[in-house]
Amino acid sequence: MTAFLRDTPGTPASKVAKVCVIAVLVLAYSGVCVLALTGTTANWATVWSYRATFWNGWLATMGISLAALAGSLLIGGLAALARRSDFLPLRYSAIAYIESVRGLPLVVLVLFGFYGVANAIGWHDRVAVGILVLSLFSGAYIAEMIRAGIDSVGRSQWDSADAIGLSPWQTYCYVVLPQVARQILPPLAGQFSSLIKDSSLLYIIGIHELTFAASQVNSATYSTFESFVPLGVCYLFLTLPISLWSKHLESRLRYET
Repeated sequence: MTAFLRDTPGTPASKVAKVCVIAVLVLAYSGVCVLALTGTTANWATVWSYRATFWNGWLATMGISLAALAGSLLIGGLAALARRSDFLPLRYSAIAYIESVRGLPLVVLVLFGFYGVANAIGWHDRVAVGILVLSLFSGAYIAEMIRAGIDSVGRSQWDSADAIGLSPWQTYCYVVLPQVARQILPPLAGQFSSLIKDSSLLYIIGIHELTFAASQVNSATYSTFESFVPLGVCYLFLTLPISLWSKHLESRLRYET
């Protein structure tokens, strides 16, 4: 039985073994869910009447997350390159940004960004401010991932690119960044999933996203459990595709080193 359940590069497990393990896990997880739902208020019919509220909140969360994902990638890439710059003011500015943002809780940044900086300059667009704060927060972590990926590229490859006449820009585009993308893909997918879940904190500045919608339903129905279970399911529908997509890309980009 032990040999039947083992999966090693030399002796991969059979499809029957994999199907059996998946079936057992599905049954176990289903049993846990049934046990958790047993004895609850089960006021699902009342919560179901607010499905449009959940739907609108889910769409808002998806839009905010997609915009923040793009913004964080751009900010993270620029910050990573700035941190490697020979121009000291630019390098130290990037270091100050990365370390200060990573050292602060997101809730503090959201409150400071909207009620402090945005209000001071007369910028009252809550959604835009929320997207920017999320992008800056996640961009600091992505910058460190990219920097670590660049540092993992051997010095010999930089020298070889220079020897064949590639410019620094061409070296990054054709030699360094393809390897960096492969190295940072797993943690990057995890950071993207975290960003989507972190967007739930934007409800504290009144943005009508998914968590705000669940809180509204809870306040209207007094059904806390039934209001927040759909919240978790909706977030799973946003984060699971990222995980599956990253696994697919890892298999596509895998090569021998």
